Amino acid sequence: MGTPIRKMNLKGYKSIRLLEDFELTDVNVLIGANGCGKSNFVSFFHFLRELVEGRLEKAVNKAGGADKQLYLGPKVTEKIEASLEFGANGYAFTLEPTADNRLIFDDERILYYADPGMRTTSVDKSIGVGHSESKLKDHAKGGFSHAIAEYVYDAVSSWTVYHVHDTSETAMMRRPCSVDDTERLRPHAENLGAFLNWLYTEEKKTYRLIVAAIKQVAPVFKEFKFRPKKQKDGPVIQLDWLQEGSDYTFHPSQLSDGTIRFIALATALLQPYPPATVLIDEPELGLHPFALEILAGLVKSARARCQLILATQSAAFLDYFEPENVVVVKSGANGSEFHRLDAANLESWREKYSLGEIWEKNVVGGGPYG
Repeated sequence: MGTPIRKMNLKGYKSIRLLEDFELTDVNVLIGANGCGKSNFVSFFHFLRELVEGRLEKAVNKAGGADKQLYLGPKVTEKIEASLEFGANGYAFTLEPTADNRLIFDDERILYYADPGMRTTSVDKSIGVGHSESKLKDHAKGGFSHAIAEYVYDAVSSWTVYHVHDTSETAMMRRPCSVDDTERLRPHAENLGAFLNWLYTEEKKTYRLIVAAIKQVAPVFKEFKFRPKKQKDGPVIQLDWLQEGSDYTFHPSQLSDGTIRFIALATALLQPYPPATVLIDEPELGLHPFALEILAGLVKSARARCQLILATQSAAFLDYFEPENVVVVKSGANGSEFHRLDAANLESWREKYSLGEIWEKNVVGGGPYG
C-alpha cells in the first residue's frame, strides 16, 4: 500500500470556501444532497493530478477558466490555497487568478515532517513563485531536497479518480485499446480490456477474483475472451466475453450499462497494485441493490491495500458502512460543510434505524432534500 492522505486543508476551491484540518481515514464515504459539494471535493483530486503533471493551464481552460475554480468568483475569493499531509511528507500551493482568466502559482512548497505526530517540520521549502505550471516534477529530478520532491510527486501523481459514468455505446471502455496499455487502470477505464488481459496473463489470482465478483452480480456472465487484433499502430484488444451455456462470443456493446460499470469498478478495487488513494464519484449509478452489497464488500477488502474516498447519494449504499467511515456534506451559508459522523452520538438512533435511514431522516444533516 502507498502512503494515504492523513490530513488536508483546502480554501477557495469551487463550493469549498474553507476545509480546515480535515482528516481522512482508510475508508471515507461522502454523502449529501445534489449540489452540496461532494463532486467538487472529488474533482479537486483530478485538478491536483493535472496540476502536478504540468497540465494546470489545460485543466483550467477545459473547466471554463480560472474564475469558475474560485469560490463565488474572484470578487469574493482572491486565491486557492491547499495543503496535504501524507506519511512524513506534505505538499502545499497557492494559486491566484490572472487578468486573462488563468491561474498561476503564488507559491508551491514541499514539506517533510521529522515527527508527523507532532507536525513539526524539518523541511518547508518553496520550489517556486509566479510560475504557470507546477515545478514539482522537475524539482524531483535534482537539486536541494529533490528526494522529498520525488516522494511527494510519486505520491500525489498516483492518486486516481475513477469516473466510469459513460456507459454509452461509444464509451471508451467498450472500444478497442492498445493491448500494451497495462501500466495502470486508467481513470475512465478506457484500457479495461487490455488491463484485464494483463491480469489474466500475469496476475491470475486477481483476475479470478474479479470474474467471481462479476458472476455474483451477473450470473449469466461466464468469462472474458481475449482476442488481440493486429492494427497498423500495433495490436488492440476489446472486452469480448462469453455467456454461461454458450460458446458464442459477445461484443462489449452487449454488456448492460450496470454490468460494464460494475466490471470497471471491481477491477479498480481489486487491482493488485492500486494507487495509494482511490476516489470514486457516485459508484452506485446504474447498479442493482444487490450489486451495491457486493461493491461495498469490495471496498472493505480494498481498504487493506489503498485509501478509499467515495462520493454517493445512496442511502442503501451507506448501510454497508460504519458511522466513522461516513462524512456528511451539506451546503451552508459559507459553502460546502464536511462533518464526519460519531458513532456514540448515533447509538440510540441505530437501535431502530439503519445508517441510511438516519441520513434520510436528516438526523445528521445533509439529507437527500437538503
